[in-house]
Amino acid sequence: MVLALLFAGAATVASAGSGGSATADRTPTGASADAGFARDMSVHHQQAVEMSFIVRDRTKDEEVRRLAYDIANTQANQRGMMLGWLDLWGLPKVDADAEPMEWMATGSSGHGAHGGGHRAEDGSLMAGMASKSDLARLGRLSGKEAEILYLQLMIIHHNGGIAMAKGCVEQCTVGVERDLAQGMVDAQASEVELMVDLLHRRGAEPRT
Repeated sequence: MVLALLFAGAATVASAGSGGSATADRTPTGASADAGFARDMSVHHQQAVEMSFIVRDRTKDEEVRRLAYDIANTQANQRGMMLGWLDLWGLPKVDADAEPMEWMATGSSGHGAHGGGHRAEDGSLMAGMASKSDLARLGRLSGKEAEILYLQLMIIHHNGGIAMAKGCVEQCTVGVERDLAQGMVDAQASEVELMVDLLHRRGAEPRT
């Protein structure tokens, strides 16, 4: 399955590179919101894929496993697309001089806990991302306990991703990238509602 997702991502990259649909009148610069979003959301998505594969190995519940597969498949493909755009723009996939989410500081969506170049207080790379201790705990749990922790972590993860995607909708200049970001907002908001319901059915609540 991992190989299948990698091939899917590669196909998306090739599509992005050959179609040229992610180019604008002015190619984005390395400090632009377009580049910042593509870099940061690629990292964000990678962790969602990782968490989803972990829980698929820790539970036999078909509903949670199906949700995890959908999230992993969707976000692996989107990650491939965003990395492909960076290649298309001739920009590096990592900017060591920029703080995570720094590109959001100038927009209204970038104020507060979700942007402005600040790391999350728990030591995770970006707001919404799980900490190393949470990932380690998820890998130790099984069954209902693993399902609950995964859903709690992924709700927080999605909410952080939604805030970042809204920042791109507001600030990105490449139309196809803004469209992708808006699609992330809509899809992940719907998945959050589903995950809250799945938690309630397991007698649990989202983390605050």
